[in-house]
Amino acid sequence: MSKNPDFSLLSTIDSPKQIRKLDRQQLKLLADELRKFLIYMVSKTGGHLASSLGTVELTVALHHVFNTPKDLLVWDVGHQAYGHKILTGRRDQFETLRQYEGISGFPRREESIYDVYNVAHASTSISAALGMAVARDLEEKDHQVVAIIGDGGLTGGMALEGINQAGHLQKKLLIILNDNEMSISPNVGAIAGYLNRIVTGQVFNRFKKEVEKMLLSVPRVGPRLVKVARDMVDAMKTFMVPGLLFHELGFDYVGPVNGHQLDTLVDTLETVKKSASPTILHIVTKKGKGWSVSESAPIKYHGPSGYDPKTGVFHPKPPAPPTYTSIFGKAMIRLAQKDPKIVAITAAMLEGTGLVQFNKEMPNRCFDVGIAEQHAVTFAGGLATQGMKPVAAIYSTFLQRAYDQVVHDICLMDLPVTFAIDRAGIVGADGPTHHGLYDLAYLRALPNMIVMAPKDENELQHMLYTAINTPHPVALRYPRGNGYGVKLDNLFQLIEIGKAETLQTGQDCAILAIGSMVMPSIKAAKKLTEEGISATVVNARFIKPLDEDLVTALASETSLLVTVEEAALMGGFGSAVIELIESKNIQNCKVCRIGVPDRIISHGSPSLLHAKYGLDSDGIYQRIRSFVSKKDPVAPPSKWRNVVKATFNKKS
Repeated sequence: MSKNPDFSLLSTIDSPKQIRKLDRQQLKLLADELRKFLIYMVSKTGGHLASSLGTVELTVALHHVFNTPKDLLVWDVGHQAYGHKILTGRRDQFETLRQYEGISGFPRREESIYDVYNVAHASTSISAALGMAVARDLEEKDHQVVAIIGDGGLTGGMALEGINQAGHLQKKLLIILNDNEMSISPNVGAIAGYLNRIVTGQVFNRFKKEVEKMLLSVPRVGPRLVKVARDMVDAMKTFMVPGLLFHELGFDYVGPVNGHQLDTLVDTLETVKKSASPTILHIVTKKGKGWSVSESAPIKYHGPSGYDPKTGVFHPKPPAPPTYTSIFGKAMIRLAQKDPKIVAITAAMLEGTGLVQFNKEMPNRCFDVGIAEQHAVTFAGGLATQGMKPVAAIYSTFLQRAYDQVVHDICLMDLPVTFAIDRAGIVGADGPTHHGLYDLAYLRALPNMIVMAPKDENELQHMLYTAINTPHPVALRYPRGNGYGVKLDNLFQLIEIGKAETLQTGQDCAILAIGSMVMPSIKAAKKLTEEGISATVVNARFIKPLDEDLVTALASETSLLVTVEEAALMGGFGSAVIELIESKNIQNCKVCRIGVPDRIISHGSPSLLHAKYGLDSDGIYQRIRSFVSKKDPVAPPSKWRNVVKATFNKKS
């Protein structure tokens, strides 16, 4: 690719109306330029590249054939919708993709009238599109509704629920199944195999057409032979044509169609949009299509950071400590090598959760269930009933999708399932749909659930060991990104459930921090010390159960108690502390809660968002400084101070 690619046609496209005026040759040129533009721009911004490269021709064809925005396009997940954004008036904003106050990496209704539904979690498009189709018919309107879903999204139970209802209602609805045999990792399961059989089943269809052509050439009796042959085929096709399942579910089925042949796509879309029945159009694409670099490594270029657009070589990054994810993955291998009952579960995120090497070394004990978090949790529950020690590694934002299963299928039976909750807290460029801000609130309310978070990567491995060896459900939450480079202990250690760690003692205030907020709190306390303000700093470790003795001691002894959490304030760690203080009827202790406010948190770099919401050391310092003055009377010594000192001395 040249340093400055030619976008002469793309630069003239400001809305899909202009695409609908292009001839076939111009459409192909537009697709070529769009692909080059994606490679060039994502090299600067980072983002979901390979998926969008795979849907370039489809995106151009959709906006050429359908009258958007009157006709509604509902994208599933949105990884593949970058081309859609560019062609719908956001080309000149694309350099702000996933940047703070820039355009989102996913379709958003607030951003454009062409984005008809906010998405980012898989398997939602069919249900949303069906709702829009029903609303259209109730209001006696005549526009088209199209859902675009990948084969990975189709593994999600919600997608199958939507198909079930759509086939029953028989509303005019087009579902485009984009089959590239990938979600982020290669697809697994029976549905993936079924789609593969549909693709290979086209050999049978071609054979049938050739036989009909041959029979028709027989003088006089040819047409009758064809009729007999067709009757036989109809009797056999249930066994020979896998695509019949969609027919049985109430859909017209078309495909598979090559998703990179624009002429074929346009002709097929023109045909299927005339159907009055719900229709599934099955297209076959290649993830990363059009750039040899991403075609050969679609997982690597699923969500790349900055790279050289000519070579695909990633920009070098300064040396950094290992990520929490990698430490988790290595600890899992070490633990599982010694304990044959440990099994790992992931929902289509082997790479993202750090389980790739575990899967290579112990494939019989690693289960990728596809995009099916609900199933993953209940599957873990079933394993636990039989004496296994399942570890379900699921991002915080995705565990929300299986909340009922956590409640009903794990906690009510008090099953020993470990939830390794990656990407807890602010995650950055993926924004509101991916921030892991609600897990503390939605998990601590559950009976039997233990919730904990490590201050660093060494404590992470000890907490994982503790969780796996605890006979109750345990949620272990940890952030995205690198650790601190602390030394890792060679031997795993059990951590006493519900016991915090006092890191330093002071007289003017006490800071109780959880997880990723411990280190910034230590730095904030140092700044306070420079101003003569003495602060106790506690690594709380546990959100549930709290260290009641220590918290009670601090609340009784200190005039100001500060809680710090990288999570939603409502119902979170700070709320738990206030509830404990209230239950102990402790008076005259102010509580300052620092955390994420009750609002939607936008996309942006974690460091920027931490600073914006006062979750860095400066923000914590400033917030505490506004509460504390050396003129405030210091509470007299009491029996509770002895509890705090004893805890600290024991640690030392």
